[in-house]
Amino acid sequence: MDQKKELKEQYKEIPIQSGVFKITNNENGKVYIGSFNNLKRLNGLKFMLMTNTCINPLLQNEWNGFGSDAFTIETVEMLKKPEEGYFDEKRELEKLEQKWIEQLQPFGDKGYN
Repeated sequence: MDQKKELKEQYKEIPIQSGVFKITNNENGKVYIGSFNNLKRLNGLKFMLMTNTCINPLLQNEWNGFGSDAFTIETVEMLKKPEEGYFDEKRELEKLEQKWIEQLQPFGDKGYN
């Protein structure tokens, strides 16, 4: 198997993780809090910012102004899923994201939410 195919297969085998992420502007301290049911989508978000197609105009404007090197993107908490029983992943992920938004208050001069 060639290396490209092998890397694709390895990528597919990575378990899907849900969680909350934070984008920090290291120049002014502003943050954006978001969540994905598949954290692999962070690559897509970064691509949107790099191609000027992000749906958050404030974040996009500062990304363009400060440059990508001024920002850090990190996962702040993974959603813990129970082994058994019913689990409303969407609802629990929204609650987890809301917890981080309440904690960091990323509004106005402090953020992009």
